[in-house]
Formats: sequence, structure tokens, C-alpha cells
Amino acid sequence: MNTSNNSETFIQAVLEGFVDGILVLTDEQEVMYANTIAHAICTQLDKEQTDRLPRELQQVCQILVESKDLYGDRPLMIESDICTGETTLRIWAQWLKLQATQSACILLRLQDQNQATQGLAIAEAQKWNLTPRETEIWLLRRAGYKRREIATELYIAEDTVKKHLRNIQFKRQSVQDEEDWQSSQAS
Repeated sequence: MNTSNNSETFIQAVLEGFVDGILVLTDEQEVMYANTIAHAICTQLDKEQTDRLPRELQQVCQILVESKDLYGDRPLMIESDICTGETTLRIWAQWLKLQATQSACILLRLQDQNQATQGLAIAEAQKWNLTPRETEIWLLRRAGYKRREIATELYIAEDTVKKHLRNIQFKRQSVQDEEDWQSSQAS
């Protein structure tokens, strides 16, 4: 059994399974690994130059490289947000020491904030036991839509949106009250 090959396949499968984009770069910003999500985000950032790292990501990497003089080998993570026309990307950059390389590598994690907000809204809808229609409304509300915009998007009256938002708030508060009560009973 070739455990080295199995480990590489396993690690690659794990990295491909992430919802976030994952890039591993040399300290000179050459791409060693990029998962599918990272490829898509890089293409979104720089539609013309798909063979190099987008300028916004280069800048974050450069800050990490320059910080090495100040902080040495202490653990450090750089966080930055990039606003595109479609979404906001949150970027985390940190040093990564791999056995296969002599010098440290750069690990970039790229998170689409719209997708993260949507995931949170779905989790909240499940936790609060929202109906399918309430879930639709909550997803739009979490995405920043105003009541009138939700009504237009879903082809319903603004008063109906208002009623659903009141029901959502009631369910949310009920869950919170139950959690608070259970917490006070445990003390």
C-alpha cells in the first residue's frame, strides 16, 4: 500500500471539499495548489489573466511577506476584504510549513461573503423551524434586501413580507428564550 500517494489523494479531496477557495503559494507567489473554488474566484477577480495570481491577492501576499521581517516566525494571519461588483471576498493569508518544501509557503483562504451569509441564513431557518416561504424571505433579508425589494422579488405584497418577518422574529425569539431558560436551569 502506497500511503504517501493515498495521503496526497486524501488531502486533495479534503481541500476540494471546502466551500472556501484554498490556494497554496510559494513565498514568491507561484501557485503550488488551487482548489476548484479558488480557480473560480481568481477568474472572477481577473478575467483576462488566468495564468497568474490576481493583483488583489498579490497585495495580500506581499503584506504577509513584508511582515516576516517584523514578526519573524511567530504565527501571523493577514485578513482583508475585497469588494467586487458581485460580492465581497474575505481573504486570510498565513504561513504554512510543508515537509515537501524547504521554505515556508503561503496559504490563502478565500471566502465569498454572500455564500457565507446564505449558509448562515439557511442554518438559522432550520434552527428556528421556518416554513419554506419564511426561509425564502429570510434568505433575501440576510442578503440585504429591504421589505419592498423582497416583495418585488417574490411577487407578494409588502404587508405579507412584514407579516412573515414578524413571524420569523417571533420564532427566533422563542428559540432564544428556550436556550436562555435551559442555560439558567443548568446553572
